[in-house]
Amino acid sequence: MNRLCDMEPRVMDDEMLKLAVGEQGPRDEAGQLAKQEGILFKDVLSLQLDFQNILRIDSLWQFENLRKLQLDNNVIEKIEGLENLTHLVWLDLSFNNIEAIEGLDTLVNLEDLSLFNNRISKIDSLDALAKLQVLSLGNNQIGNMMNIIYLRRFKDLRTLSLSGNPVAEAEDYRTCICAYLPDLVYLDFRRIDDQTKELAEMKHQYSVDELKHRESLMQARLEDERARREELAEHEAAFVEHLNGPFLFDSMYAEDVEGSQLSHLPGVGELLQTYKDKFVIICLNIFEYGLKQQEKRKAELDTFMGCVQEAVQEKQEQGKHKIAKFEEKHLLSLSSIRDESELTNFEIKMAEYSEDITELANVLMTLEMQLVEQLEETINMFERNIIDLVGLFVENVQSLMAQCRDLENHHHEKLLEIAISTLEKIVKGELDEDLPDAVRSLFVDKDTIVNAVGASHDIHLLKIDNREDELVTRVNSWCAHLVDKIHKDEIMRNRRRVKEINQYIDHVQSELDSLECSDLLD
Repeated sequence: MNRLCDMEPRVMDDEMLKLAVGEQGPRDEAGQLAKQEGILFKDVLSLQLDFQNILRIDSLWQFENLRKLQLDNNVIEKIEGLENLTHLVWLDLSFNNIEAIEGLDTLVNLEDLSLFNNRISKIDSLDALAKLQVLSLGNNQIGNMMNIIYLRRFKDLRTLSLSGNPVAEAEDYRTCICAYLPDLVYLDFRRIDDQTKELAEMKHQYSVDELKHRESLMQARLEDERARREELAEHEAAFVEHLNGPFLFDSMYAEDVEGSQLSHLPGVGELLQTYKDKFVIICLNIFEYGLKQQEKRKAELDTFMGCVQEAVQEKQEQGKHKIAKFEEKHLLSLSSIRDESELTNFEIKMAEYSEDITELANVLMTLEMQLVEQLEETINMFERNIIDLVGLFVENVQSLMAQCRDLENHHHEKLLEIAISTLEKIVKGELDEDLPDAVRSLFVDKDTIVNAVGASHDIHLLKIDNREDELVTRVNSWCAHLVDKIHKDEIMRNRRRVKEINQYIDHVQSELDSLECSDLLD
């Protein structure tokens, strides 16, 4: 490998980066000026750091707008320190000592990647590079053809280099690559001709079709999983996730040992099924009501945001109109002041123009104060409406949860009656049904069976109470955070606008002051 053996391995630092940026800057007058004043790293679009004997990548976080990075012919052992270079399109890491592909997860805009002449044995960890078009991996240690299948996910990949790897020594290497990557245009720096593509398709048709079938099944599973995640997120946003079925009911019995044992008692199975059916219906009512209320809250928020945007835009347009009229007069006023030779007239015109500036500042601030008052009223109205919507939602959910508790209480009473009746039959020797030993152990005496039924009842009520408390806490917290954010956003908007006005007024005032200073100097 091509290495710089006479230099000590180096770690990137600010000194190295400043030197590289300075040397690669423009050579003309503008470039000399930039070198004197300093070039901001965030403004650099291309950076060349080849043949620097760099061992470790570091200190690149400031190059946030970098498009092209050249790090070839160094001694880099690990891909790291690139996470902030999200705009990077071209990256050259060829002729280094890299053993694994890693550290590229944030480079979502990368189109051209060269890892030629390294020590890489596996192609992976490139999933985030959806825009990848050119991949150079020649002269590495890649030996498994399964690596090629991994590259099928990159739909834009058109150029691939793998020569110099063990995998490239296979007899059918070229046709295999063309078969599994049919959209490739160039392989190992040679254009793939139509004859090679046809031969590859014929030779590997069966295995490729089988692979496509597996990929299709996998894609279907991924889409189903994504749809489920999106649906769950929608339900969570409405605070009613897992209430569209028997989840809550099943969770009541998941940790209820006594309840599971008592289900073996004569008549309890039918009683339990009736209880479950009615309980699930109430849960579904909560779920459907929650989704409808979520739509109402969303509509209320959308209407509010629309009103705010409309009000802000209206005042901005009025402000722009006032500024445009001022600037139309402003150019004439400045010209008139510059041409005035009489001191008295000069001072009069300066005073008049200063009054115009003051008047403009007052008009712009008045518009902003009107907007503040208008938005304050709009925000207060929205706050009342959203709190009312949330309050109504909570009230109705609590009413439905109370129905769940009523069902549980009714079931508890019936279960207790069956349990005591079963105890009496056991004592009298009249029980015809065979019960599991674990169930019979509950019927030692009346206190034992009453306690068992009571413990089961307590678990069920606790599950219902916890789900209700969770829903109420979350929706109230959401409401409080939303209202607080809206108030804070308005404060920040007002501060930004006042700052903009002051900066503009200061700018036009400074122009006037400069005329006055020039006159005094003359």
